[in-house]
Amino acid sequence: MSTAKLRLGPLPKSEPVKLTVTMSAELKATLDRYASLHAQTYGERVDAAVLVPHMLEAFMARDRGFRRMGDQRTARSAASKPPLGA
Repeated sequence: MSTAKLRLGPLPKSEPVKLTVTMSAELKATLDRYASLHAQTYGERVDAAVLVPHMLEAFMARDRGFRRMGDQRTARSAASKPPLGA
């Protein structure tokens, strides 16, 4: 087992929703290599397609612009709601 940590850690269990994605053959090969390294690192074989949603979730969680937009929407939404008990 490798001692290197990957950005994508062990995968949590979740309820799947199917989405079809098209990618280049080169990206698919890279994703397969990542899945192989993930399996070596965490000791559990995982299909490359299973990694994609977790990678996207991690990417969006670390995207500052996306988070700022979400924070602005949340603030606007909260400001437009009447106070509790009103």
